[in-house]
Amino acid sequence: MKWKRSERLVDMTRHLLEYPRELIPLTFFSERYKAAKSSISEDLTIVKETFEEKGTGKLVTVSGAAGGVKFIPKVGSADVQEVISLLMEELGHSDRLLPGGYLFMTDLLGNPRLMDRVGKVFASAFAETEIDVIMTVATKGIPIAHSIARHLNVPVVIVRRDSKVTEGPTVSINYVSGSTRRIQTMVLSKRSMRSGQKVLITDDFMKAGGTMVGMKNLLEEFGCKLAGIAVLVEAEHLEDVLVDDYLSLVKLRAVNEKDRTIVLDEGNYFAEGGN
Repeated sequence: MKWKRSERLVDMTRHLLEYPRELIPLTFFSERYKAAKSSISEDLTIVKETFEEKGTGKLVTVSGAAGGVKFIPKVGSADVQEVISLLMEELGHSDRLLPGGYLFMTDLLGNPRLMDRVGKVFASAFAETEIDVIMTVATKGIPIAHSIARHLNVPVVIVRRDSKVTEGPTVSINYVSGSTRRIQTMVLSKRSMRSGQKVLITDDFMKAGGTMVGMKNLLEEFGCKLAGIAVLVEAEHLEDVLVDDYLSLVKLRAVNEKDRTIVLDEGNYFAEGGN
């Protein structure tokens, strides 16, 4: 079957979006659509221009015998600002306030469309960074981790508080919680990662950063390297935060449990060069 150009463009776009950051040879498209490479190149130029004009991302061409094209997800500043504003609006409702200064976020974390947008925002910030794995702690960080992983086309590993029989041999560490100063445990299956992998760690909420430090220490046990830290909401820090070089979308400035008020601000995403 010979594909029409309109059919090629639709299918080509779908394929590129489904396999972000993966190098796709021109011969793949040429054989798939039974078209000359010159025609494929013209099609890719149209896709590239549309992606860039609409803020979907960019299409990178790699020359040479082993070359091809690679879709890099990117989000414009206006779209990032829209996501941050939406999060602040949703999180600002007084009925979200929980004892201890926490916010109820489960409904937002369970919203697939919102999490997809959050994941793409973080993926955009780390699109040019070499990342092999996304790591988070069970359970609330899982939707964010999977969304980022979807847009970066990498796997997710989940750190747990206790070992599971179904995960086989595990590595465990003790760490000090930054907010409560209690000794806690993290466990990860030995089969989860390979030595030398570069890991982006993420979580839904960060107070002093003790959980992030725990995950960093776990990476060292596996011989892996920290590639970055992504946090949905960070709390105002009364003392120095335990981690550096992280990105956050929202900052919880203050809460008043008596008056049921929540003060929110933008996180450090733009200040730290997220876009």
